[in-house]
Amino acid sequence: MNGYERIRATLEGQPTDCLAFMPITMMYAADQTGVPYGQYVTDYRLLVEAQLETAQKFDIDHVSCISDPARETADCGGTIHYFDDQPPAVDESNAFLTDKKLLQTLSIPDPLREGSRMNDRVQAVRLFAEKVKGKRFIEGWVEGPCAEAADLRGINNLMTDFMDDPQFVQELFEFNVRIATAFAQAQIDAGCDIIGIGDAAASLVGPRLYKNFVFPFEKLLIENIHAAGCRVRLHICGNISRSLADIGQLGCDLVDLDSMVSIEKARQEFNENQVLDGNLDPVKVLRNGTPEQIQAALTECFRQAGMNYIVGAGCEVPRDTPHENLQAMLNFARENKRTIN
Repeated sequence: MNGYERIRATLEGQPTDCLAFMPITMMYAADQTGVPYGQYVTDYRLLVEAQLETAQKFDIDHVSCISDPARETADCGGTIHYFDDQPPAVDESNAFLTDKKLLQTLSIPDPLREGSRMNDRVQAVRLFAEKVKGKRFIEGWVEGPCAEAADLRGINNLMTDFMDDPQFVQELFEFNVRIATAFAQAQIDAGCDIIGIGDAAASLVGPRLYKNFVFPFEKLLIENIHAAGCRVRLHICGNISRSLADIGQLGCDLVDLDSMVSIEKARQEFNENQVLDGNLDPVKVLRNGTPEQIQAALTECFRQAGMNYIVGAGCEVPRDTPHENLQAMLNFARENKRTIN
């Protein structure tokens, strides 16, 4: 099986020759080709080259357009700080929606507008499709409703808005779903096989706020992507343990689990057919551990997750991870087989 076939079969509950290997590589990938990260995130050709080289070097089953969370905010008009060799950052001190009334004047940015940051990602998908369609799974990426709200409004403002102006939060989340749906559709049309949704800020709210505010809009976005004929990977950095029961009802094709979330607990809360990815500690174990420790940790992850499992770390592979440690993850994936009754 090639990488595309392996991931597709896993997501469809079919047998595979071994476990799929789907780590998140961003700065790590840029470093493989010696590209400063500031160029990696602003030139899709460099991103694609680095992803392809990294996937080839470590036999990774997918390639991904994930790079930074600032693309949608930049195209809405937000202030973004760019750096030579670090990810872009939204200017929290000068949040675009400091004045909430501005939301009513906004229109959805066109993800195909020439020169836009969203279009740069669409172009990456298109180039991936030209080079590896049907060979490796091609992953697009959008910001989830809570994460994009934090980027547009500022994380501190958003957290008080939940209490002070819940109607505004709902209107902002609805706007964000419209952005993400349009952005996802453009990437789907360009050739991606799965859309990753990054919603890190959702881990900062408790289970009541998650259920009442975040869940309905994540579910709507996932339904929109499914209606467009594409699969969904949900990635929420942080501890989502108290919201697992709701997350299990979203209908995701793949759910990533960060290192502080118990795979065993997630499996108890989720449908047994839910495919899980994670939860190897990206720093303590992957970056700082030994190949033997990585093998042992992944053995436990696989035991807890069961057969519907894809090998990955809890979050991004740190850029200075020893090559032999990423190789150890690959070895584990290739040496273990999914068996379907």
